[in-house]
Amino acid sequence: MKKLFKEVLPVAAIVASAFSVLTVTSGSTQANSASQNTTSTTQTTAMAVLPGQPVDLSAAAEKALPSVVHIKYVQNSKIQTVEVQSDPFEDFFSDPFADFFGRGQQGQGGTRKRQIQTPKRTATGSGVIISADGYIVTNNHVVEGADELTVTLSDSKEYSARIIGNDKTTDLALIKIDGKNLPAISIANSDNVKVGEWVLAIGNPLGLNNTVTAGIISAKARTLGANGVESFIQTDAAINAGNSGGALVNTDGQLVGINAMLYSQTGSYSGYGFAIPTNMMNKVVADLKKYGTVQRAMIGIVGGEVKNFVDAEKEKGNDIDLGTMEGIYIDKVVEDGAAEDAGIEKGDIIIEVDGKKMTKMGDLQGVIAQKRPGDKVTLTYLHNKKKITKEVTLRNEQGNTKVVKDADLDILGADFREVTKSQKEQLEINYGLEVIKVNAGKMKDAGVPKGFIIQKVNDESMKTVEDLQKAVKDANTSKDQVLIIKGIYPTSKRGYFVVQLAE
Repeated sequence: MKKLFKEVLPVAAIVASAFSVLTVTSGSTQANSASQNTTSTTQTTAMAVLPGQPVDLSAAAEKALPSVVHIKYVQNSKIQTVEVQSDPFEDFFSDPFADFFGRGQQGQGGTRKRQIQTPKRTATGSGVIISADGYIVTNNHVVEGADELTVTLSDSKEYSARIIGNDKTTDLALIKIDGKNLPAISIANSDNVKVGEWVLAIGNPLGLNNTVTAGIISAKARTLGANGVESFIQTDAAINAGNSGGALVNTDGQLVGINAMLYSQTGSYSGYGFAIPTNMMNKVVADLKKYGTVQRAMIGIVGGEVKNFVDAEKEKGNDIDLGTMEGIYIDKVVEDGAAEDAGIEKGDIIIEVDGKKMTKMGDLQGVIAQKRPGDKVTLTYLHNKKKITKEVTLRNEQGNTKVVKDADLDILGADFREVTKSQKEQLEINYGLEVIKVNAGKMKDAGVPKGFIIQKVNDESMKTVEDLQKAVKDANTSKDQVLIIKGIYPTSKRGYFVVQLAE
């Protein structure tokens, strides 16, 4: 199971750790040993009869189940070069003349490079059909890095899937299968869900396909620090490994969220799960379809919840009175951002956006995540305890309102290939991308010559053309829009170039 804190390192969050809910195996698929807290397939958990609340949720389950799919992820075995700690005895007996001939210099600093073959990895997750022509929403961590994706419907039909787009910041991905008249789910307005409302979590946890669990909405607009943008719906419906990308539905069988995480000390369900609200999902899906990348709007502030700021000041011995204990305290105003342009200052407190009360960061992120650069919002904030209302035009990370396009390698105007075995031996390198042709484009503008071998871009290793594609995409959606390219000439001379992606 993939942990959101990079596999092995725990992340403290109150007294628990945040885990994603994707069942992962390395080599052959293994059963998850965590205790099973879900009910048996297509059954809901027992619940007490509460006044005004429905008890029989079978109609909602029957309506939503056909829309939830099983996703199998495959990452094929690969050869990787890694640095390992040198063992002088092993090194001597494997090559006793290494030091004499200088071959031991590759392991400077007590390390040496070794090629290893990574095992084939498989994983399972869930997804939700949102259109009859085959568009499926799931979590980014369910599909990221996959070489193969297989989607199985509730009627056991199988399809190969391709990734249309993904967004790591919200942990959402859009994939597509070639099908017609598929059972698309009905999508509800997630802003209308209420704390205490009954919901169902549907997915494929612990290898158990088409499983339904029931619970209530425990909280809204939760932030856990696992993704860049968060406004989770919290539920006590049981969510386990394999539920990632599955559906959280209301009593009408309508989608209100995409199940994403559980909150646990053990990695198994222990009371609470978290789903990405559909209103955030809808905007991400629309952007991926139209632009290929998410058009992310920003107010241009850095801050946090007022209560957290006040508590921190009190711990320092400072007596502070901001006039409220709710809202978003602005600790920094970003230069050339929307907030600065509107005259908002450090120390101001945002209390409403478009008339909606802002009590915590999840509220603010949830509203802004549904906007695009160029959209206008009405901000109400406190300045020296005085209430002020202003209209603010949101901007993108680059400080303007232009559409951020999903750049590909065409923007560079060059062709690339992975270095050959003879090039590795001649130049004493382990990886790189050779520039085999330079046409009109950004690479030519920066002076990158044919034959130059790219090894690093923005400090990331370039081992495949896909690595370069990702680097270009990431840089193009960043504030700087710059590629810092480091590498080696055919003469063994080291060099670097700065490639400007902005027009």
